[in-house]
Amino acid sequence: MLSLRRRSTGGLSVATRYTIGSGLVISALVATLVALLVPVSRFGDRAAAAPAGSAALPAGVEDDGGGTMSTAYGPLSAVDRDFVRKVRLAGLWELPAGRQAQQRGTRPSVRTAGQHLVEGHTELDRQVVQVGQALGVDLPDRPSAQQQAWLDQLTAAQGAEYERLFVQLLRRAHGKVFALLAQVRAQTRNSMVRALATSANTTVLDHITVLEESGLVDFDSLSDPTPAPSSPVPGRSPGAPTPPMSDRRYEVK
Repeated sequence: MLSLRRRSTGGLSVATRYTIGSGLVISALVATLVALLVPVSRFGDRAAAAPAGSAALPAGVEDDGGGTMSTAYGPLSAVDRDFVRKVRLAGLWELPAGRQAQQRGTRPSVRTAGQHLVEGHTELDRQVVQVGQALGVDLPDRPSAQQQAWLDQLTAAQGAEYERLFVQLLRRAHGKVFALLAQVRAQTRNSMVRALATSANTTVLDHITVLEESGLVDFDSLSDPTPAPSSPVPGRSPGAPTPPMSDRRYEVK
């Protein structure tokens, strides 16, 4: 009787150990499978999200953190949205600058340049507002601090100095944006942004042309805007006045 009880107990112990052992093996297999699948899944999520926002943006582009969005007009990237906002910003200071030049310019060529600025940015601003609404891009409603500073400089300037400052500031600003326009026009996959870039390209080229026709553009200052007014100039005595167009006030970044 005792012997039989021991065998039964022993048989039960073996079965229990077998069941526990099988459970441990199955648990180990499940854990291994999870460990293999989770990293793959996470990697796939990162790979899918990478084109949306993790790619490095060109210099000067402000990343709003929205990545690339799907729209009815094609993908809308951070570069696209930054461009749309910059078109809006350009109009917010160049429109009042153009109106001011129409009123204060003494040269017909300066007043003509002001007229082109007003007409061009009035139409461009109408387009960019439509694009912003269609694509869901929030647009600025006032100039940047730097743009407001340029407007303040123009307001404070008088006579011939005002005309030279107006032409130089606006010519350099348009030159800077011209390169951006070409890049956006060539690379964007959004049809509305492409159409805006095409229109802006025509407008900016027109403005560059009329500003240059004033005869007041200092091209040396355009290519080298950094020398300070107190810097010695070869061939000029230290006490001689520095020509206005080499002043840092004309620098546009």
